[in-house]
Formats: sequence, C-alpha cells, structure tokens
Amino acid sequence: MNSDSPEYLKRKKFINQLLTIYGRNPCLEAMADKNVDVYRLHLADSNKSAKVLDELVKLAEQRGAEVLYHDKKALSRISKNGKQDQGVAVDLHLKQFIEYEDFLRQPQSDKIELIALDRITNPQNLGMILRSVCASPLKGLILPRNGCAKLDSLVIKASTGTLFRTNIIRCDNLDTCLESFAKQAYDIVGLNVNAQTSLKSYQPKQQAIYVLGNETEGLSDRIQQLCNRQVKIDMRNQVESLNVAVTASLIAFRNLL
Repeated sequence: MNSDSPEYLKRKKFINQLLTIYGRNPCLEAMADKNVDVYRLHLADSNKSAKVLDELVKLAEQRGAEVLYHDKKALSRISKNGKQDQGVAVDLHLKQFIEYEDFLRQPQSDKIELIALDRITNPQNLGMILRSVCASPLKGLILPRNGCAKLDSLVIKASTGTLFRTNIIRCDNLDTCLESFAKQAYDIVGLNVNAQTSLKSYQPKQQAIYVLGNETEGLSDRIQQLCNRQVKIDMRNQVESLNVAVTASLIAFRNLL
C-alpha cells in the first residue's frame, strides 16, 4: 500500500489519536466520561470475578467498544506496565489529539497562542498544566512524545480529567516542531528572568508559542536558541522562579486578568 494513500493517512491519524491507560479505577472513570470515545477494553483472562470488572464490561458494551481478553503477558505488552495494570487496559480515541504538521495545515483566522513543554517530567506538573490550558483561551498544548512525562493515570488524576478535553498537539521532538512553527511566523517565546520585556506587557504581533522548560534545568540549549523572544515574570522579594505549572497558569490567563 502507498504510504501516502488516503486509507493509510486515515489509519495513521486514528492510531495517533489513541491513548492507552491502565488500572481498574482509572479505566472505569475514563470510560464513564461521556466526553471520551472508548475504542477497546483489554482484560486479562486470568482476572478473578469482581464487581468493577463487570462494570467495565457493561460500560464497554454501552459505549460500543470492543472487549478483548488476553493472557497476562500480552496484556502487559498493551498496558506497558504489567506490575500496575491490575489486569485492565483501555484504548481511548481522543479526537482533540493532533499532529503538529496537521495543525499547521489547518486554516487559522484568530491570533493563536500555545504553550509548549520542554522535558516536563513530573506527572503532577503536567496534569496541572493541562488543566490550565483546557480552562483558558489558549488554543492548545504542544506536548512531545519524547522527554516529557507519559500521559498516564497520574497525569489524568492531576488534570482532574481535563486531559480528555484539552487540545494536545503532538510531536516526536520539540526542536523540529518549533522550527516548523517559526517558519510560519510564530513567535517562539522563552521565559528568562533577565529579559527586558515582562510577560504582562508582551503583546505578540502574530501567533506565539510560550515554551516552558524542565523543572530543574529550564530550557535546553537548543530550544533556547530557537526562542526569538524572551519575556520575564515580574517578581518581588528576590524570588527568581516559580513552579512550572504556576507559570503555565499565569501565561494561560494573562489576557483575562
């Protein structure tokens, strides 16, 4: 099959929009959320009878999802966490997941502002950032597959379920992604305590991406090089930095305050 055929591209898009989560209660909560499309429920055939498993199967049937049974080794390959999956995994189809190339191809009429994450590894921080982005006027969150915390039950819990309603722009490597956005006249904005311009006063003339760096190391050298704008958050009492999730909230709501 031609890799560029419509059938291939449609299938590839579908696969990229799948998110597999595991654990009985996380799967139950996700499947009960009517904002989420449930594609497949995976169960270990060695599971002992339990009320929660009956509820999972019932929800899958109600949502029109396929139910598949596997041996424990096969299920652990699906969940990628055999020690904690509790014999349950579910594939969710999240239509708000989009590849950055597809996002750039979409016609855009409004001034777009996004947040991008560079090696944010704490699930709690990622979940709180998702929550802020979801609640704000931002158009979405650029989230690399490599280097950042995985989208798992810890992130879902910290996001209070907003992961399922947030526009998430996926890429493999952030530097390649930002290079592509820069070519389309996006401002790539880094946070720098020594910047001359404050976040409060900065008003992009065009589209803008605010890049947040690792919790301890900040922005990587390569991402720092890609930033063509630098802004700072004015702070008092000799405080130099804020938690990355707090910073994301300030960016997300800065035009509403």
